[in-house]
Amino acid sequence: MLMNSVFQIQKPVLDPVLFSSGHPKIHKPQPRTFSFTVRAMAAASEAKAKEAKLWGGRFEDSVTDAVERFSESVSYDKALYKHDIMGSKAHASMLAHQGLMSESEKDIILSGLDEIKKRIEAGEFVWRTDREDVHMNIEAALTDLIGEPAKKLHTARSRNDQVVTDLRLWCRDSIDKTVKLIRQLQVALVNLAQKNEGLIVPGYTHLQRAQPVLLQHLLLSYVEQLERDAGRLVDCKDRMNFCPLGACALAGTGLPINRFMTSDALAFTAPMRNSIDAVSDRDFVLELLAANSIIAIHLSRLGEEWVLWASEEFGFLTPSDSVSTGSSIMPQKKNPDPMELVRGKSARVIGSLTTLLVLCKGLPQAYNRDLQEDKEPLFDSVRTITGMLEVTAEFAYNITFNHARIQKALPAGHLDATTLADYLVNKGVPFRTSHDIVGRSVALCVSRNCQLSDLTLNDLQDINSAFEDDVYDFLGVENCVRKFRSYGSTGSECVREQINYWVSKLGI
Repeated sequence: MLMNSVFQIQKPVLDPVLFSSGHPKIHKPQPRTFSFTVRAMAAASEAKAKEAKLWGGRFEDSVTDAVERFSESVSYDKALYKHDIMGSKAHASMLAHQGLMSESEKDIILSGLDEIKKRIEAGEFVWRTDREDVHMNIEAALTDLIGEPAKKLHTARSRNDQVVTDLRLWCRDSIDKTVKLIRQLQVALVNLAQKNEGLIVPGYTHLQRAQPVLLQHLLLSYVEQLERDAGRLVDCKDRMNFCPLGACALAGTGLPINRFMTSDALAFTAPMRNSIDAVSDRDFVLELLAANSIIAIHLSRLGEEWVLWASEEFGFLTPSDSVSTGSSIMPQKKNPDPMELVRGKSARVIGSLTTLLVLCKGLPQAYNRDLQEDKEPLFDSVRTITGMLEVTAEFAYNITFNHARIQKALPAGHLDATTLADYLVNKGVPFRTSHDIVGRSVALCVSRNCQLSDLTLNDLQDINSAFEDDVYDFLGVENCVRKFRSYGSTGSECVREQINYWVSKLGI
């Protein structure tokens, strides 16, 4: 938002005497100055002739208004302002260290960049489309503010390496934020599992009743997926953490710069080895969008399950009013809309990845202006995935599982059939034979409309003589869950170990 702060139209005058700290004093001229509000300045800049482009020395004519509107990216890439200023400060410090500008010029530039950052964050900075992008806006504003020293800042630097450096810094920060939100969702799911200890639910394959599982086990399956999601992001961050700055347009420079110095200042692992690759590469964006897409798919699957379970047909869970919406026409409705939107927004995240894949597939090496189009899908993907993670955690904290409804639903589907087959295996019956025997037992139950545990021992022995009195220790969902003992299974002891692992790992 623009504020009615008062600025001076005239360029500031730099005091040649430095502060004791080494930073310059920046004075605004007094007698001949003329005050305008920011809005008035913006109107004045629109009314006057177009400002000469910073790259315009070769050109006699200005670009048309249509080209300018079509080409500008500042409307969205201004999101990179912090990273652009960070990169410029590191670059200026390196130039001074290498003797390509004086220490006093460096200090003036650093102070000017700090002032611009302050104005941006106060809403007092006027972003101009005629200055094309965030980089030109900041550089031109710096020149307006401090004059000649600003013109040295772009030494041994191109917008090509500048923009991709900013983008890597931005992606690095966005990964940190996303991983933090993944951890928060994992904690929410583990807490939900702890609150529902011992609750058995039907497990499904093909959306058909399969075997009984502990709800905790099901919830922890999503925690495991999220852990892989976080790992992919961390791996992506490690691969992207190399510095393009100093690659210039594509070929590097003959000036005596120190790329290792800027790389260290920006906490990169090292400079990128190949200057052409440095300005060309968008693998890190593709990888980030791919990682986000997999997260989105996982969240969409969780959303789908919870939407189904909240339906009248299932009735396994109830969301609280705080995470539900109603119908504009049907007063009885209570909809799990946040998870429906999570399911729907996954399409946007996947679409962003597809956009970048198509964008990059036909580009020759080095920088092409097409790559300006990488930012909007990237920003949207990160914004969407962080929102999805945040609202899913919120939903997890605001649902209850309907124990009575779940308990009533458990008998349907003969969920103990596989455990009964295991029983026969323990008696020495080959599994394929036991599978057939239990299939015939289930068919008998279907004909009688009863459960396996309702069959008498005589009924079972009529099917196969291997059945004995101890068979009933293997029938019923509670017995089934107790019998699971393989590592990673839904058995009570195994699930308790999984819960303890995640409580320790997540610091719950």
